[in-house]
Amino acid sequence: MEDPKDIFYLKQFVKRHPGNQMGWYLLGKQYLLAGKDGKANYCFLQAGEVYDAFENESHPLSENQLQQLRDWDKKQKKKRLARRAVAIAILLLLAAIWIPGKGTVDQEKEAILPLPGIPIGTAPLGVVVVPLKELRPIGYAWNSLTRAGLEAPKLTVAARMEEENGWRKWTGRTKLLMSVNREDAAGKLEVAMLDRDACSCEPSGDSAASMLYEKWASRQETHWTLSSAIYHYERKYKKWPEKLDDLIRPYPHNVLAGERNGMREMFADVLNKLRNDLKPTNGKGVSGTDVQPDQPSDGDETDSMTSIRSIVGTNGILDQEWSKPLEIIVDKAAHRLAVVQGNIIVRSYTVGLGGDETPEGSFYISEKVRNPNGRDDGVFGSRGMTLSNTLYAIHGTDDPASVGKDKSLGCVRMNKDDVEELFDLVPLGTIVHIKNGTLPSKSQQPAERFKLEPRQNETNPAKIYEWLT
Repeated sequence: MEDPKDIFYLKQFVKRHPGNQMGWYLLGKQYLLAGKDGKANYCFLQAGEVYDAFENESHPLSENQLQQLRDWDKKQKKKRLARRAVAIAILLLLAAIWIPGKGTVDQEKEAILPLPGIPIGTAPLGVVVVPLKELRPIGYAWNSLTRAGLEAPKLTVAARMEEENGWRKWTGRTKLLMSVNREDAAGKLEVAMLDRDACSCEPSGDSAASMLYEKWASRQETHWTLSSAIYHYERKYKKWPEKLDDLIRPYPHNVLAGERNGMREMFADVLNKLRNDLKPTNGKGVSGTDVQPDQPSDGDETDSMTSIRSIVGTNGILDQEWSKPLEIIVDKAAHRLAVVQGNIIVRSYTVGLGGDETPEGSFYISEKVRNPNGRDDGVFGSRGMTLSNTLYAIHGTDDPASVGKDKSLGCVRMNKDDVEELFDLVPLGTIVHIKNGTLPSKSQQPAERFKLEPRQNETNPAKIYEWLT
C-alpha cells in the first residue's frame, strides 16, 4: 500500500514543477502501487524519456490511446500557458505601477556547490549536500536543482555525508544518491539514480560520478586551506595578498606551508570573492576590530567570522556553513583534535594531552615551524605550532606511545604523519578551541593525505624551543 503522504508530497512537487519528468515518474509509481492505473498512466506519459529509461521499455499504452492523451495534454498545456501569460502580464503591470525603480528580491536557495575557484556556469560538477534528517533526499535534491535553474552546473551530484552528533564527516561514508546532467539550454535532463535506498530502485553503476566527486572533494580541501590563508593574512597584515607567493614566505611569515596543484589558478577568484563578501575593514582587518599582528581580537573570534559570506565558487548557491575558515577543536575527553569547517569534520586525529595541565579556551596559531629541534625526530617531532605566543603548542613527539594518553605537561602531541598533514592543512592564524566532550570518538582517515609542496625555509635554528612537552 502506498503512503498517502508520499502521493501528496509528489503531487505538490509536480504542481510546482510541471516540467520535471522524474517527479511525474515517481508519482506514477505511487499511483500504480495504489491500484490507480489511469492516474499512473497519465503520470508516466508526462515522465516521457525518464519512464523509458527506468522501465527499459516504451509506455504500454497503444499508440492510438497514447496519441489521444498527447492531444489532450497539449490542449491542457496551452490553457495553462494562456493563464500563466495573463497572470504574468498582470504582475508586470502591478510592478510597473507600484515599484519605483529597480530592486532585487532575496530568495533562500539550497546548497549547490561548484568546483572551488571555477565560475558556476562552467563548473564541470556541482554537489547538492543532502542533510541526513531529510526523509525524502531525492525530493530535496530536485528542489535544489529547480531553484537553481540554469545557474546550476551542467552536471550535478546529490550526496549525503555520514553524520554523528550534529557533525558531518568529510572523510566518512558518503553516499552518492543521484546524478543529473543538463544536456542543453532547454533544460533536458539525463538522470541516473545511484543509491538503492534513496530511489527504491535498482541503481545504475555510475563510476564516472564517483570519480568526479572525488576530484571535487580534493579541490574543495585546497580551496578551504587557501581561502582560510587569505582571510588570516588580511587579519595579520591589514591588507590583502596580491599573489599566492605573499602567503608562502620564509619563517616567521609562512602563512601557508607551501602550495598544491590548482592553488595558483583559483587564487584570483577566491581573493575577489573574499574582498567582495567581507565587511569593509577601514584599516582594521576583516573583523573590524583594532587588532595587532599575531594577536586575536578581544571578543569571541567566531563572531568576526560570521561576516564571511559564500567563499566557495564565484556565483555559488551556498548555505552559510560552507563559508567559514578552517578551525581546530581539541576535545580533551576524547583525546581528539579535529580540523572543522562549520559543522564539517574535515580531519580528526588522536592526540596526547596533559589532563588538567592542558588549558581550556580559545587560542590561535601564532607560529609554525619545521623541525623545531633542528631535526624531524626530536622531542617535538618534525612540526610545531605555537598557541597564542605561549609555551603551549601542537607538535610531534618522539614518544608515539603517549599519543591518546595524558602524559604531556600541557601541550598537544601528535603522531608524525598527522602533525605534518595538519601543518599543511591549516594556515598561520587558525583559531584553536580546547574544550571537553564535543567530538565523535572515531573518524576515518582519507586514502590520501593533504600535502603542500614546500617552497620556503620554515625552520628557525636560532631558537631553542621550550614548549611544555
